[in-house]
Amino acid sequence: MSTQSLYPLVGLSVGLIVGLTGVGGGSLMTPILVFVFKVPIELAVGTDLLFASLTKIAGVTAHGARGNVDLHNVGTPASGSLPASIATVIGLGYLKASSKPLDGLVLPVLGFSLVATAAAVLMRRRILAAGNGRYALSEAGSTRITVLVGIVLGVLVTMTSVGAGAIGVAALMLLYPALRPAAVVGTDLAHAIPLVTIAGLGHLQLGNVDYRLLLGLLAGSIPGIYVGSTISARLPEVLMRRILACVLLVMGIACVVGG
Repeated sequence: MSTQSLYPLVGLSVGLIVGLTGVGGGSLMTPILVFVFKVPIELAVGTDLLFASLTKIAGVTAHGARGNVDLHNVGTPASGSLPASIATVIGLGYLKASSKPLDGLVLPVLGFSLVATAAAVLMRRRILAAGNGRYALSEAGSTRITVLVGIVLGVLVTMTSVGAGAIGVAALMLLYPALRPAAVVGTDLAHAIPLVTIAGLGHLQLGNVDYRLLLGLLAGSIPGIYVGSTISARLPEVLMRRILACVLLVMGIACVVGG
């Protein structure tokens, strides 16, 4: 069996996890492609970013129809993340033109992103409790911090394709406690789409996208997400999130050691 024939299976597996837990798409896809299938890291990141852009559109459409998208809280992080993403693409292009290897730079950043995502998944309830009044910030303070978070996410997501999901949700929970949980997810998705799209198009311009890989992942992930979301109510969410967090933590440590 060829490696390419396994790509839909990878998409199906990751899609199932996303459907079951709501997180894990980019966090799992990139390290699996790099460590299991030996895809060059820049190709894995670029392809996964376009993959994420296409798969998140359906999710944000559904949330938007239910009124779960706060446009103000989309624009504030985007004012930091989008310029940061463009600047990061330019920097990666310079490194690529200089024929400098990216593994030593991207792998440690990927490891940090995975560990941060694992922490956000494990501490979701504590973060939600903290956002419900323990650490109140002024509106101006929340705005400044949100822009700064956006800048960090712009760099992390563009370099690694990881961070737009669980890390973004955790930040919104802390900074905007008035948002309903469903609105937090919808708003984070709405912010993630332009971010991963710009980052993905930047990688496309750099030649970091494998179209066969992209189509294979999409072919498996779409039914995987549907099946996972259908059976998620029958499985203990807390257990699934803990298992996912442990996997991300192990992958993150492996990236740091490997870098």
